[in-house]
Amino acid sequence: MDTQLLIMFTLASRPCSIANLESMLSEVSRDYQVSEDVFGNMLVSLTEAVTNAIVHGNNSDVSKSVKIQLEKSGNNFIIRVSDEGPGFDPNSLPDPTRGENLYKTGGRGVFLMQKLSDTMRFHNNGSTVEMLFKL
Repeated sequence: MDTQLLIMFTLASRPCSIANLESMLSEVSRDYQVSEDVFGNMLVSLTEAVTNAIVHGNNSDVSKSVKIQLEKSGNNFIIRVSDEGPGFDPNSLPDPTRGENLYKTGGRGVFLMQKLSDTMRFHNNGSTVEMLFKL
């Protein structure tokens, strides 16, 4: 399958960096005629992944960065978000749909990313997330 790198860039670990994601993703979505539903799923997932990378992966350390890569492979978009943190065990995350976790603040980002993407995997000991979206 022919894979085409569309975007690769680095963001500073600052929450204000997240504001740039929508315009970048909008431009690519227009170029490839991505449906509104898929665009919405991609935007929410990308925003969650970058927020997690900044806050949890890089501990909001402004000297660290977040790398974002967007590829098109056949009828799929692949988004990878990497931080400079030590990683984590994604299997250790509590299920936010269980009764004891329903009212906890936080803990829903990875759950949302899993539900909105068609496939999601972690690499590099959890410091890179890869999400696939079917067009």
